[in-house]
Formats: sequence, structure tokens, C-alpha cells
Amino acid sequence: MPDFLLQGFNADLFAENWTAVAISGLVALLAIGGMFFTSRVMSSRRHSDVKLTPYECGIPATPYTWSNINVRFYIFAILFLIFDVEAVFLFPWAVIFVQQKVEQSNSIPFYAMLLFLGVLSFAIVYAWKKGVLEWQK
Repeated sequence: MPDFLLQGFNADLFAENWTAVAISGLVALLAIGGMFFTSRVMSSRRHSDVKLTPYECGIPATPYTWSNINVRFYIFAILFLIFDVEAVFLFPWAVIFVQQKVEQSNSIPFYAMLLFLGVLSFAIVYAWKKGVLEWQK
């Protein structure tokens, strides 16, 4: 346990830490205000019909605004998120596991991560077999 926690409440340390937080918040607010001010000063004030039309990917807007989006895009995005979150869990686990493996021989975290990776491997094989990863059908 750190020494400063054992010593009890230290008003000076508390004030110094909150002073840094307050200064950081003030700098952030000034930066945001400066960006809004610069945008307001440098922006164009001439409005026209062309400037007020919606713009998407360089394609002129059509009166028909409803379009169907294939479900494959959503499934592909969800699979990306699942495996992205896997990396978020895997890298810290690997660092901690290597540090603790030197100190003790506990194999439970290793087999727990193997089970986690096994479930994710099953998921990617299942998605591959179902054809979710094929962009064109």
C-alpha cells in the first residue's frame, strides 16, 4: 500500500492534485472556446441553395431518402467489435500473466484465457462457414 494512504488526510496534497485537475479543465475549456471562436471568425457567411443541400459521399441528394441496407454490413460490424474487444482483454491479460508467471505457477488464468480464445475461435469459424465474412454474394 502506498505511503501517502497510510499517513491519513493531507490537505496540501489534496489541494495540489485538485489544482492540477482544475488547471487541466480550464485549459480544455479555453481550447474548446478558442476552436469555436476561430470557426466563427473564419467561416463563410454567404448562404446559397447549393450550400444548404445535404451532402453524402459526393453523390447529389435525391428526393427519395429511404434506402435498404443489407444486414451483412451490421453483422460484419458486430463481428469487428467482438474481436476488437477481444484484443482489449487479451493484451492486458498477457502482460499481467507474464509478470505473474515469473512470480508463481498458477495455471487457472492460462486455461481461462484458452477457453475465452476457444469460444472466439468457434465464433469466427461459425461466421466463416455461414458466409458472413464474404463481402460479395
